[in-house]
Amino acid sequence: MSNLLCIDVGNTQMVFGLFQNGKLTCHWRLSSSAHITSDELSWQLHGMFTQFHHDPKTMHGIMIASVVPHLDTVLRESCIQTCACPTAFIGDSDVKTGMAVDYKNPREVGADRIANAIAVRESYGSPAIVLDCGTATTFDLINQQGHYAGGLIIPGMDIALAALCQRAAKLPEVSITATNTLIGRDTISSMQAGSYWAAVDGLSGIIKRLHALDEYRDAPVIATGGLAERIHTDISSITSLQPHLTLNGLYILAERHFTS
Repeated sequence: MSNLLCIDVGNTQMVFGLFQNGKLTCHWRLSSSAHITSDELSWQLHGMFTQFHHDPKTMHGIMIASVVPHLDTVLRESCIQTCACPTAFIGDSDVKTGMAVDYKNPREVGADRIANAIAVRESYGSPAIVLDCGTATTFDLINQQGHYAGGLIIPGMDIALAALCQRAAKLPEVSITATNTLIGRDTISSMQAGSYWAAVDGLSGIIKRLHALDEYRDAPVIATGGLAERIHTDISSITSLQPHLTLNGLYILAERHFTS
């Protein structure tokens, strides 16, 4: 058995997950700061290992999904400095995902989306639908052959709200949150109700359209991402909420790459 570290680098946060004997034993988040140095990140990474009472030198390998290219070199250097073990990124020539990508240019597909698709195919089979609600909201489709078949990209819920606040001087900054209110009685509750139910009904509508396609008629819908946790209870077509879906997909790849 081996210790594997998996890292999901998003536009807002980096999510770290430590797997021991195939089980996610701890996880933490750090900001995806554009100006962080490899020394600073090494210090933060070592501090998180210490907090969770783990020795970073016991890692056998690190698998990374990154959608922030300017952080890749910093992250690789800090991981090698802190853990002194092999480090690989989805997209490296020697990392074989085992998933065909039916995209005009397969390299355009975000590494996190590939990791999600791998995790869902492993647990739910195919076809399947992945809904990831983060900085961007994405749908990813796995077809009957188990290929990554494409998807949809939508501005993230918080991004849409932030844009509204920036363009309308009198509107306060709010974040999307679950609400039972449909008709707001003040500006904040009106914005929260509008953003929440627009997200719920918008995503429900897209799922309905996808389920209307013959190939995806009975496909399970697996949701992940921090914002999915806020809205999934009002979207009845979601089959399962999996908060650590990307980390699980990265672990599957790490196990194949480092231990096979």
